[in-house]
Amino acid sequence: MDIKTASALRRLRLVSAPEAVSFLILLVCSVLKRTTDFNAVPVMGAVHGVLFVLYVIFWADAWNRAKWPFRTAALYFVLSVLPTGGFFAERMLKREAEDAVIATRARSEGVVQA
Repeated sequence: MDIKTASALRRLRLVSAPEAVSFLILLVCSVLKRTTDFNAVPVMGAVHGVLFVLYVIFWADAWNRAKWPFRTAALYFVLSVLPTGGFFAERMLKREAEDAVIATRARSEGVVQA
């Protein structure tokens, strides 16, 4: 994995958890808006919107650079629209990055021929 691909995956991983947290907080704010006088939906909506747009931009960049199959790219996109999906995406991306590091080290040490 080259440095640009690793950077793209890292950016996507770093924005996935905050995007999931902002989605959950937005859901809580929506319930509070309907049940109390507390209305933080405009603020949290904007925060979540920015994080979601960043996620989609970083997702498209990672898909392009990592050459994911359509199924993998679709999975990461679906995880972005689920309330806790960003946490799963972050975990999967972390595992993918660790596997790439292990494969690179194995190639450099001559353990595998790839």
